[in-house]
Amino acid sequence: MTIAKYAKFQQYKESIQSISSSYTDESLINEAFLLDRDDKKKLEIYYAPFEYVNEQAKVVIVGITPGMHQMKKSFSTVIDVVGTEIDDEEILRQVKNNSSFEGTMRKNLIKMLDELGLNGHLGLSTSLELFEEASHLVHTTSVLAYPVFHNGKNYSGSSPNLLKNETLKKYLTENFAIELETLSDALIIPLGVNVSNALNYLVDQGLVASGNTLSGFPHPSGGNGHRHKQFAENKDAMEEKLNDHFQHVTAAK
Repeated sequence: MTIAKYAKFQQYKESIQSISSSYTDESLINEAFLLDRDDKKKLEIYYAPFEYVNEQAKVVIVGITPGMHQMKKSFSTVIDVVGTEIDDEEILRQVKNNSSFEGTMRKNLIKMLDELGLNGHLGLSTSLELFEEASHLVHTTSVLAYPVFHNGKNYSGSSPNLLKNETLKKYLTENFAIELETLSDALIIPLGVNVSNALNYLVDQGLVASGNTLSGFPHPSGGNGHRHKQFAENKDAMEEKLNDHFQHVTAAK
């Protein structure tokens, strides 16, 4: 990893670590960490330390954007290592492990991945290990790398439409597409329709290769009441895709 890759973290690291461990939401959602704003659409994008990319990953799990909960977990991880000798790469790796899809969402995600048999393809007893001792096998990321808020609330990917908003589309094409270039052989699992639409757009634009995407996986949020139906409808096709992908990977070795 080059210094340039962590330049943004180095820019904000001292500011994050100067925050009290008993910080409030206002300590994070303020001008000090504001990256971008679209006043017309009432959008704000804030910095959070999610730069780490696991280039050896066999699976890439993609959400729409880190929410406030993930943002707070990421800041806490950086604050907690004050006074240690941990280098920036390890700090950012820990941020991803501690923050990605943390909470009820992770529990739902693991249940669906295990039901599809992903753990078996990776030689794991459960997909929970991807967030523990087998974290070297997974890269977790978001279409929009940094926390996005619409009207002060977590952005869902629907309103405004990501693909019709130039501010958001810039992060999709200039950040996310470049990130995926280093993960070309991994299986990509987009969580929900909005993430799938964003990936399809990148494929249509020739920015991302098609073929390694597991289509039809629902967003694991507890608030997604349609996830059970969507999972059931797409389960057979997803299982077939998993089998084909890992057979191809094995044959290519």
